[in-house]
Amino acid sequence: MKNTDESGLDLIRERLRGARGQEYWRSLDELADTKEFRRFLHNEFPGLAGSWSGLINRRDALRLMGASLALAGLSGCTSRPAEKIVPYVHPPTEFVPGKPLYYATAMVLGGYAKGLLAESHMGRPTKVEGNPRHPASLGATEALSQASVLSLYDPDRAQAVTRNGRITGWLSFLTAMSERAEAQHLSKGKGFRILTETVTSPTLAHQIRTLLEAFPAAKWHQYEPVGGNSARIGSRLAFGESVNTCYRVDQADVILALDADFLCSGPAHLRYARDWAGRRRAHGGRERMNRLYVVETMPSGTGAVAEHRLPLRPSDMEAFAHAVAKEVGVAVHAPGSSVPEAWTAALVHDLRQHRGSSLVIAGEFQSPAMHALAHAMNQALGNVGNTVFYTDPVEARPVDQIQSLRELVDEMKAGSVDLLLILGGNPMFSAPADIDFAAGLNRVETRVHQSLHFDETSRLCSWHIPEAHFLETWSDARAYDGTTTIIQPLIAPLYEGKSVHELLSIFLDEPNRSGYDIVRGYWRNEIAGRDLDEFWHASLNSGVVDGSALPVKSVQLKEDWTTSITAITAPNASEIEISFRPDPSIFDGRFANNGWLQELPKPLSKLAWDNAAFLSPATAERLGFNHRDVVELVLHGRSVEAPVFALPGHAPDSVTVHLGFGRTLAGKVGTGVGFNPYLLRTSENLWAGQGLELHPTRKQMVLACTELHHSMEGRNLVRVGSIAEFEKNPGFAREMGETPPSGDTLYPGFDYSQGYQWGMVVNLNACVGCNACVVACEAENNSPIVGKQEVANSREMQWLRIDRYYSGDKENPSTTLAPVLCMHCENAPCEVVCPVQATNHSSEGLNQMVYNRCVGTRYCSNNCPYKVRRFNFYQYSDWVTPSLKPMRNPDVSVRGRGVMEKCSYCVQRIQEAKITAEKEDRLVRDGEIVTACQQACPTQAFTFGNINDPDSRVAALKRDPLNYGMLAELNVRPRTSYLAKLRNPNREIEKE
Repeated sequence: MKNTDESGLDLIRERLRGARGQEYWRSLDELADTKEFRRFLHNEFPGLAGSWSGLINRRDALRLMGASLALAGLSGCTSRPAEKIVPYVHPPTEFVPGKPLYYATAMVLGGYAKGLLAESHMGRPTKVEGNPRHPASLGATEALSQASVLSLYDPDRAQAVTRNGRITGWLSFLTAMSERAEAQHLSKGKGFRILTETVTSPTLAHQIRTLLEAFPAAKWHQYEPVGGNSARIGSRLAFGESVNTCYRVDQADVILALDADFLCSGPAHLRYARDWAGRRRAHGGRERMNRLYVVETMPSGTGAVAEHRLPLRPSDMEAFAHAVAKEVGVAVHAPGSSVPEAWTAALVHDLRQHRGSSLVIAGEFQSPAMHALAHAMNQALGNVGNTVFYTDPVEARPVDQIQSLRELVDEMKAGSVDLLLILGGNPMFSAPADIDFAAGLNRVETRVHQSLHFDETSRLCSWHIPEAHFLETWSDARAYDGTTTIIQPLIAPLYEGKSVHELLSIFLDEPNRSGYDIVRGYWRNEIAGRDLDEFWHASLNSGVVDGSALPVKSVQLKEDWTTSITAITAPNASEIEISFRPDPSIFDGRFANNGWLQELPKPLSKLAWDNAAFLSPATAERLGFNHRDVVELVLHGRSVEAPVFALPGHAPDSVTVHLGFGRTLAGKVGTGVGFNPYLLRTSENLWAGQGLELHPTRKQMVLACTELHHSMEGRNLVRVGSIAEFEKNPGFAREMGETPPSGDTLYPGFDYSQGYQWGMVVNLNACVGCNACVVACEAENNSPIVGKQEVANSREMQWLRIDRYYSGDKENPSTTLAPVLCMHCENAPCEVVCPVQATNHSSEGLNQMVYNRCVGTRYCSNNCPYKVRRFNFYQYSDWVTPSLKPMRNPDVSVRGRGVMEKCSYCVQRIQEAKITAEKEDRLVRDGEIVTACQQACPTQAFTFGNINDPDSRVAALKRDPLNYGMLAELNVRPRTSYLAKLRNPNREIEKE
């Protein structure tokens, strides 16, 4: 990689050679310590701190916040559903102002449900949490779920039924479709087609089957741009039938992830992350910690926490899997692997030593052959029935979705389709580039699209129907193991949207039937003989249908399964390869208009508001590209332009691009952001391709990347050691820092003997960098969005950040992730410099912010060694527009321009628990207060509580030998402390 400092790579090599002990770095620029990096850090707030040129006007603020200008006043925002909905806990007899209610529901992504508890303030959904009774969430959430409330209030959602782009009405559509339904009855459905995404909803599946019975010549097609299509085909290759694969990660001692980011993505990743982290709390050999091996192209959260990680380009992945499979007893041909033999031998030995307690996971974006190999390896290692089990498919109709879409397009091009219902999705944007969906769609006479937004597909359809948000509608869906949730609404549709059930009911001669009646009617028939009211209330109350999980299924490998696997051909070593991945923030593009997610720094790269062409530093250097150079990516005649991003740990000779960007009709926030990799993606190169060409364009692009923001300038903030090191020296974490100062201090000291003393411990051994805590903090505390330019100026407003530290070789470094928030220091440097006492110390140890006192001197921020304070340089929040109010947490103020803000330990939750305890004449119980970040975290990395209570979990963790204070050598006495990261390396690979 070329650097603006000519000797950048030489400086990196020299510094790594001369390093003594473990040295951590956050970016290649920091490692090289270039002149540009020094200039960037020269000012506390880089770039235009005193300029008014970036002033955010009211329109831009509303656009970025993604809230509704188009709502018809607050009365339109807060209407409740007419049908009875059931809260998660026993409600009061009537609404109590200021007292929220929680309702169990579920968010569906890729067809699969994750259980949620939605918080409602006087009929206004304001936040979601995980449902602890749901097997796919266990009380945790992901960033996408946390941001769903912002999508609910998005002003750019479709707000009216349109015909050929002109506003009409539901009755007009109803009349037109009733006539079409009559015509279809006469032809038995000839020319009638339905296109859906993956369906796991029992009610929707029943409706479609009933419709196909009424119209026997009609057909149902499915297409999901991101999903388990390869896994679906791979199970058929291995077993001769489609099955659903589930893992018992908590039972696995050794895990091999073959390009599988199973801790941060997929239908069950919240459950798997919780189970994995449960085995990482086994400190000091008291129990055995699990060991994780990851082989991947693009660095991921799962790879970041692995004991051993190898970057491999896509074409080398399958050869490596064959080599491992052959050594563990699978009868396959192994053509040779680029992975060092010693590494593979040590891995195989470890897997063999843990027969029955090992686990091999193939990534959802790997080939069907890779999935078949993983099934075979798990069977050969005796893992089936222990760490892996199978069920019948969760999907209502498992098909090869690429083939299904191709068949539909071919029929449309042939003029065989008269009526097409597109229920969700955006195939005009996301279909493979070699399947010309537009050409087929234009041959269809009546084209109906239902979606949340009027998007690229809607523009080519004759009818568009606004879709109801999941918080506005009745439905049901299954989780990864088949467990079903009945989805209940918290609010009547803001824009008169309709559910997919209500749309299909038109063709079932039930045009006026409500979603409530449709879903309840299905379950009435499903549980015939049982009391419907009792079943309904219990299912809504808990968020799960008892006994709905699919039973374990016994399967066996086909005798000739290997014959269905295409022989591996040696890749061309001189070719650059490309891999496609869904974006960690906006997924396949459906969340492009969500400002919280657009501004969320992506795990590891820390890039916001854009996507990029990621490649390794060595590959960038070899090709002569600088960081952020714009290049033309050409794959088999198709091309797009993209900025280059050199990412440590990326596989050599390959490029990774994230899908979902480059939208042309995504609302005011998402339109025109980034480039569109779907233009390169074909059905033959769905997730990877060879023969990529990169051509310089002589352009450069400013990227909003936060990896250099809030730099600690070489100070050691993280502690990492192996189990062996811990056994030799349990206090290594505290000794790794500088010598702590004496107890002498100029601070007055505080007496907490008569009250509470709040504190937090963050477990670095559990954090996978998924960002759920960051978005949860934004949703809980009404944090504003500032936009790309302000993020580029280091002015992002998230109160919580996930720092990423590298150590070792820049081509494959070890990675440590560290959530950083206000430390609530006992000797807080911010408090003594505030001229108006806007930041002060509470009697319970909290570092408080009194917003009304703050005059914006920013002395406190300059004096904070952790760089965790955020300043409202401009009027980022709109606090006068009525339509913004339904989205906001009423327990937290909305801050204006010129105010310093930061983490408050969710003081509003602390006060609520204290009031409840005082009413009951008792102290707050341990675990009764759960901060927003703690509640969202799937790995339970955060622990909060009363340090004064010696029996509390936080007090116990403070006594743990792994506990240390970040920058404790400054004698600031941080109230937030950390547990050092422990690794469990294979000594045959890593000599200690």
